[in-house]
This record gives sequence, C-alpha cells and structure tokens, in this order.
Amino acid sequence: MAKEYRVFWTKSAISDLERIVEYIAEDSPLTAKTVFAKLKKQVGTLSYSPQRGRHIPELQQQGILLYRELILSPWRVMYRIHEKTVYILAIIDSRRNVEDILLEKLIKIQK
Repeated sequence: MAKEYRVFWTKSAISDLERIVEYIAEDSPLTAKTVFAKLKKQVGTLSYSPQRGRHIPELQQQGILLYRELILSPWRVMYRIHEKTVYILAIIDSRRNVEDILLEKLIKIQK
C-alpha cells in the first residue's frame, strides 16, 4: 500500500504518548513497550487510510467535523486531516470526559 499522507505528531500528542508510556512503565516496562509499539503502528496506518477514523462525537454534536479519532482502547487518538498531512493532536484515555481533557489542554496553552 502506497503512503499518500504524511503523519505529523504535534508536541501535545507526543507529550500524551510519553505520559501514557511512563505511567504504564511504572508497573510493567514490557507492557509499556508493547503499548508504545501498538499505538505508533496503528497511527502510522493513517498515512494510507486517514478517513477511516470516526468524527469525534462530542465535537460532531456541536457541528465540528474537522477532527477525527482512532479508537485503540482504552485510548482515543485525535487527529485532523489537512491536505496531504494527518496531524496527530492528542491521545486521551477514553474513560475520561473529553470536554474536561480538552479544557485542560486549552488552559495549558494559554499559560
């Protein structure tokens, strides 16, 4: 399969991934390594199939259709497609409230 899109990780998404891996590594470094590889591999597949992710339901309810997500339980990988680039924006725990997490991220940006 030919890659048609470039996958670009934002600083925020990289930070999310690092926090996830570090948290898991506290109990099991091997599991952390496995989770890291799984997330990177699945996100990499967006380079040839970015439309497969669903629109983020919480944003879709507000009429915002620019953002999609890939579910890799228990994480939600949020991204945006622009031209031939897929921007990975965040990786969040699906057990948490999306609105709360996005608000936290906005507050951090403003500081």
